[in-house]
Amino acid sequence: MKNWLFLFAMIYSLPVAAQSTKKFHYKAVLVDTHNDVLSESVLEGKDISHRLTSGHSDFDRWKEGGVDVQFFSVWTDKTPRNKEARPHDPSGTGFFKDANQEIDSLEFIALRNPSRIAVATTYKEVKKGIRQKKLVALIGVEGGHMIEDDMAKLDSLSRRGMRYMTLTWNNSTSWATSAMDETKHADSLKHKGLTNFGKQVVYRMNQLGVIVDLSHTGEKTFYDALAATSKPVLLSHSSVWNICPVFRNVKDEQIKAVAKNGGVICVNFYSGFIDSNFAKHMDELEGSEGRRIKDSLGKGYDAAKLNDVWKKYFSARLEPYRPTISKLVDHIDYIVKLVGDNYVGIGSDFDGVSSLPVGMDDVTKYPLITAELKRRGYSNKSIKKILGGNVLRVMKANFKR
Repeated sequence: MKNWLFLFAMIYSLPVAAQSTKKFHYKAVLVDTHNDVLSESVLEGKDISHRLTSGHSDFDRWKEGGVDVQFFSVWTDKTPRNKEARPHDPSGTGFFKDANQEIDSLEFIALRNPSRIAVATTYKEVKKGIRQKKLVALIGVEGGHMIEDDMAKLDSLSRRGMRYMTLTWNNSTSWATSAMDETKHADSLKHKGLTNFGKQVVYRMNQLGVIVDLSHTGEKTFYDALAATSKPVLLSHSSVWNICPVFRNVKDEQIKAVAKNGGVICVNFYSGFIDSNFAKHMDELEGSEGRRIKDSLGKGYDAAKLNDVWKKYFSARLEPYRPTISKLVDHIDYIVKLVGDNYVGIGSDFDGVSSLPVGMDDVTKYPLITAELKRRGYSNKSIKKILGGNVLRVMKANFKR
């Protein structure tokens, strides 16, 4: 009889524990430091104020996932979208114009949905938006190329609400070298790290209350920026090199340096940065094997059709190697075990990646991370720090009140 009672108690306790975890998740403040929905959906004309059947993000799904604060990535490729100037347009052409266009798009969304979203520029506004149960939107500019080597444009983007700037994207600037270039194109670089102008950019960001974001930067730029900054830094969407050794991830000494600075590393959800086995098979498909397969697939297709066919084939080939959510949380766990629970956060890269861990399909799935942390024995206090508390601390240290 006792055995039956014990079994019944165990079965009953499982859904109760799951409900308790979900309730805790929605009470905690969740901050995601990187989402590419502006360039991937909004500029494509999709209305994220309604539930979408494509992409990873929209207002309804953010609410369902328990997201309180979202940094919207303002991103453009190394080739600008806007190549021609309009008469009397002060935002000009090129990367700076691209950045302003994306900020415009976020402002228009906020104007149309004032009861659901608030664009914040100060720490006080962030806290107010959380209390009002709105989605708090912040602007993160992904790539220093968007200031076009012009300090006045840095100031301008700050006035428009930019609250972090990633010093480089994959492409280097004239004043800072990227992780991709330092790793894969080192022989062609004229310099490594920050130039004097690059250090001036960091100083000015500190003065303006703009967080220095070191995701995408090369190691030399990373350490130069840490030496130059007087404020805690952010890595808005990077994972752990020692688990998945790819150029976009950070090594143990870098993690320790961020902890010493008081900054936060926000773990990226992309399968290729989470699991080395996935990354290996992806490299094969992007290399000579992939070119051979693509050539054989290409018979009878025009270029546009071939691209669609190749994307589907590429995705299907990689599907068996997608990592688990447990593997994703391994990256959080690794950082905590190395330097403590004060220096890690969430930087999903939703709407900016082609593959995610199994089950982590969109922004509704954040509660699964909380559940996995709970399963591993993390305390409520630690989980609150990881979900958002650590990033809020960095905001408070950087932002003007």
